[in-house]
Amino acid sequence: MSQQLSDRINSLPVSQTLAMAAKARELKAEGRDIISLSLGEPDFNTPDFIKDAAIEAINQDYNSYTPVDGYVELKEAICKKFKRDNNLTYAANQIVVSTGAKQSIANIAQVLLNPGDEVLLPAPYWVSYSAIATLCEAKFVEIPSSIDSDFKITPEQLEAAITPKTKMIFFNSPNNPSGSIYSEKEYRALAKVLENHPQIYILSDEIYEHINYGTKPFSFAAIENMYDRTITVNGLAKAFAMTGWRIGFIGAPQWIAKACTKMQGQITSGTNCIAQRAAITAVLAEPSKVQYMVDEFKTRRDMVLNLLGEIEGFKLNVPEGAFYIFPDISAFFGKTFKGKQINNANDFSMLLLEEANVASVTGEAFGAPNCIRLSYAASELQLREAIKRIKEVLS
Repeated sequence: MSQQLSDRINSLPVSQTLAMAAKARELKAEGRDIISLSLGEPDFNTPDFIKDAAIEAINQDYNSYTPVDGYVELKEAICKKFKRDNNLTYAANQIVVSTGAKQSIANIAQVLLNPGDEVLLPAPYWVSYSAIATLCEAKFVEIPSSIDSDFKITPEQLEAAITPKTKMIFFNSPNNPSGSIYSEKEYRALAKVLENHPQIYILSDEIYEHINYGTKPFSFAAIENMYDRTITVNGLAKAFAMTGWRIGFIGAPQWIAKACTKMQGQITSGTNCIAQRAAITAVLAEPSKVQYMVDEFKTRRDMVLNLLGEIEGFKLNVPEGAFYIFPDISAFFGKTFKGKQINNANDFSMLLLEEANVASVTGEAFGAPNCIRLSYAASELQLREAIKRIKEVLS
């Protein structure tokens, strides 16, 4: 029998970050000494105080199905976190806990988007945004930026991209892949444009909020007349080194939260009980409890910027958050290496993998075709060796 996959799955691209990670693992299995700078995953262990909370939950026999939208105690803790960190007031019935922030984003898109709706994606953007829009049969519209604008869009660009079909815009600050952070002033200027288009909803992805280097992120929902149109997405994966625990959450208008709960109830139901009990401890913890990770990331960022700055052809900005460097490498386009021409960022990323044994991610996956993403969520030893290899190949 011939394979009859749905148009839905056939239209869906493979995640480039996961594809590169899989390729790196494949080469490692063949005996290649691959240094992977492709995945966005902290290389720290989950803090002991969070692990202790999980062990306590196991010992207290938490093992039953959980409420679809999360334990009440966790939702109340998230409300306190939003007030403490973001000056946002939510009630428990405005919170939905999901199996990772990716599911939170997918829920929001599924309950708000209809086929033919348009979603604005300020580029560069996280690779799954466009795929999630595609799954909803919506059209994603990129708003380009460049390293010269610190990878931020302007109000004029936003206004020009809006059409009668525009339904949503996805903001992400600190940004994956660029590490850029929108200031309060910059967000308020963009909000001025959106005031004139009340049909547009805002998804504000703030998963990297605690990983910043002196520029405190500002929550879009804190803009008074944007609160009722903004869904704030966050989670524990990045700041608390809890990627595998799969805890994401939203703060949203109650009617959107209710719809997300309905959607989630037919897909995964409630999130893992042990992870949720540990999450209560995590979200109530002061951000200072994980400052040691942020300090280490900043040290690595500065080191990587210095080392990459020695390689002619790498154009760099200084990311204020997250744990990525997103250099413009278009100076290498048109050049030839061992008879192979580098035509784009895909070619350049494959060159680094095949010749330098360093895994990166092409910027084309993020809507920024002149760049590549390098994660510095790796040890200093690995980072130094990786950049040494890159420098040797490109020289």
